Parts: sequence; structure tokens; C-alpha cells
Amino acid sequence: MGTQPECLPERPVRRRRAFRREFAPLTALTGLVLAGAGLWLTGWRAAADAVWAVATVGALIPAAWSVLRRLWRRQFGVDVIAVLALVGALAVGEYLAGAVVALMAGTGRSLEAYAQRRATRDLRALLERAPRSARRRRPDGGIEVVPLDRVAAGDRLLVGPGDVVPVDGAVEEAATLDESAVTGESRLVERAAGERVASGVVNAGAAFGLRATRNAAESTYAGIVRLAEQATARKAPMVRLADRYAAAFVPFTLVLAGLGWALSGQFVRAVAVLVVATPCPLLLATPIAVVSGLSRAARRGVLVRDGGSLELLGRARTLLMDKTGTLTAGRPRAAETVVAPGGDRDEVLRLAASVEQLSPHVLAAALVGQARERGLALGEPTDVTEEPGRGVTGRVDGRLVRVGQLAGEPPEWARRARDRAELAGRSVVRVADERGPLGAVMLEDPVRPDAGGPSGGCAGPG
Repeated sequence: MGTQPECLPERPVRRRRAFRREFAPLTALTGLVLAGAGLWLTGWRAAADAVWAVATVGALIPAAWSVLRRLWRRQFGVDVIAVLALVGALAVGEYLAGAVVALMAGTGRSLEAYAQRRATRDLRALLERAPRSARRRRPDGGIEVVPLDRVAAGDRLLVGPGDVVPVDGAVEEAATLDESAVTGESRLVERAAGERVASGVVNAGAAFGLRATRNAAESTYAGIVRLAEQATARKAPMVRLADRYAAAFVPFTLVLAGLGWALSGQFVRAVAVLVVATPCPLLLATPIAVVSGLSRAARRGVLVRDGGSLELLGRARTLLMDKTGTLTAGRPRAAETVVAPGGDRDEVLRLAASVEQLSPHVLAAALVGQARERGLALGEPTDVTEEPGRGVTGRVDGRLVRVGQLAGEPPEWARRARDRAELAGRSVVRVADERGPLGAVMLEDPVRPDAGGPSGGCAGPG
């Protein structure tokens, strides 16, 4: 059984609160800088300096704490220059310069926090949908709801429609599953009796029995949840552009600031060097790039876990991916109909589509859609039965028609069609009646127009 769905209005409220928390410091800093500018323009110079000093101190405290924590972990970055610039600006009374550096540092910090929240939001969704209980069959035939930690290997469970499979196990009868949360496969998957299934997949069909092969703590989804908890418990490994050159840039800046002080005899010269050298554009470069990258990827249906993944992707030279729903449209279509010698292609497609009208399977929708596009008059099916993973049987115009995977060795024409379909990356649905095989329909999943590469390519939906 899955967790109870969270009250929908609460999620936007939480997101708005998180957004306000992330950008509240930046909003306050911006307000102080603008307020100081207003006071300065009206002649209240001392008050303006005081307001800018408050803004500088407000940014200095979290920045200094962040630098100290990074140094404690033996991490070194250009943030130290920003901290020294803030301290120096306060020391020499250059409050406007300090406020400007504070505003830049605050902008980078807020954008980093926002990018991190966006990156971990989908991982939190994994935690929210983790099952907490399961339906277990009792020896007397009854069903009891038990906490997930009481499920042991060998227990017989019942997985209802829409439930998340609670533990790894073997299905006791055919099942239709949505495995996208675990494998990324966008299409529904048919599992025959005895096949192993992983916890975390969703029952997209009728209820089925499951014999547990692992307890909850050792199951697949528990491992995914642990990874999600670890990912959300620590900050994304965001390596900023400026930090890559910190080992050389920071010492050079400090030496240059020291020379300016020594040669001029004025400490303000050293502070000027630190303020000018504060790499605000570089400090902002990665947070802005990560936020933009996450948003652009999300609009195209790609969910990225953290900013570090985007940086690694930038250095990748080889990419392996699942094609269904990624490179392809995820909506199969009938590409070709092959018939037995002397058969009628339109009639074979009409019979297959007529039987499949009541099936929720994605391939059934492709058959029905193709038949309607060709203007075929579909008959009303009766006595329809569907065996998940095998096919659909029903009567059309008095004929018993079976569509799907047929038992027995196919005839020569069907073997040639199957071999041709395998070479082209297509799926094959066979059609038969009481007298034997009638034909086969080949289905393909067209490549998305924005997937790049040669246009017009197709791939099988499998």
C-alpha cells in the first residue's frame, strides 16, 4: 500500500515559504542598499553609511561562517577574498563598496539555495511515496494490513490497483506495472506469473498476489530512498568556476593587496585591490547556470538531481540512454501490416483494432488509431478477455479473434516478418482467428523531432 496522498494545497504553500526563506536575505540586502542610496541622495550621508554598514555586516556574518566551515573541511575557494573585502570595507569606512560586495555575495547564496531546493524536490517526492504498510495474506485466507517492517521473505502479499509494490518479490499471477519510478521506462510493463518485480513500481492493472523475496529494508526501493535521504541531507557538490582557480588567484590577490599597501602606505589601497578582485561575476556564474539548466531541462521533461550532475554532463563525451520517451515520442504507431498469403491487410487491421478497443494497453491504442486514420469500420467486440503479457481475445462479427503473442511456431511468412521487424527495431503483434494466423502488425516508436541526429528515424516501442 502506498502512503496517503499529501494535501495538494500544502505543497504550493511550502514551496512559497521555502522561496521566501531563500530570498529573504537577498531582499533585505537589496532594501538596505536602496535605502542607503536614497538617504545619500537626500544629503543624509552619515545615515546612508550606517545603513550600508548594516548591509555589509549582514552579509559578512554568513559569508565568514561559510568560509570557516569550508576551511575546516580543507576546502579552499575565492569566498575568502569576498570576506576580506567586506572586513576591509568596514575597517576603512568604505561602506558603499562593502554593501555592493554584500549584495553580490547574497545574490549568489540565494541562487545556490534555490538551485539546491529545485534539485532535491524530486528526491523528496521519492521519500513521500515510499510505502509504509502492506496487505498480507493470513494462513486462514484473510487479509491483514501490517507495517512494512513486519513483512518477511516468503510472506504472501496482495497488491491493489494503484498501490506501490512494497517489497521485492515474485508475482503470483500476471500483472501490469508502471516501473518508471525505478527504471525510467515510460511504458507499462507486463509481468507474467513467477517473474521477479522490484519494490517501488506501481500496480497499473488489477490486483495481484506477490510472494516477498526480501524484507523491506533489503528491497530495491529502500535502497533508492536511502540514496535520496543522503542526497537531500548534504549540499549538492557545486564546484564554482572561480574555485577552480582559487589556489593561484587568492594568493596572487593577497600579495598584490599587500604590495599596494606597502608601496602607498595606505591600507585603503589594499582594500581597493580586494574589492576589485572579488570575483562577483564568477561567484554568480555557476548558481545562475545551474538554475537556468535545471529550468530548461525541466521544461523538456528531464529531471536533474543536482548541480554537480550538470557539471559532470558538461565533461561527458559518451551518453547512453533509454530511447522510449527519451529519444522517441513514447507513442507507438502501426507502421506495416503483413498478412498470410491471399489475406486482406485492411481486414486484418480492422479485426485487430476492433478487439483492442477495450484494452488500455499502449499498443492497443496504436492499432485503433491507425485503423481509424485509414477509415476502417470497426466492429463491436464481445466476450473480450485480456491476458496481461499475452494478448486480447474476443468475438468480432461472429469470428473469434486473438491479438498479441500467439502460441506455437509461426508459419514461414510470419517468421520472415518477425526477422524483418527485429532488424528495423519494431514490435510485432500477431492476429489469428479460429482457423489460424491471419497476419501481423508491425509497430514503431518514431524518434522525437527535437532528439537530434538523422531525421525520420524510428525505433521499436519495446
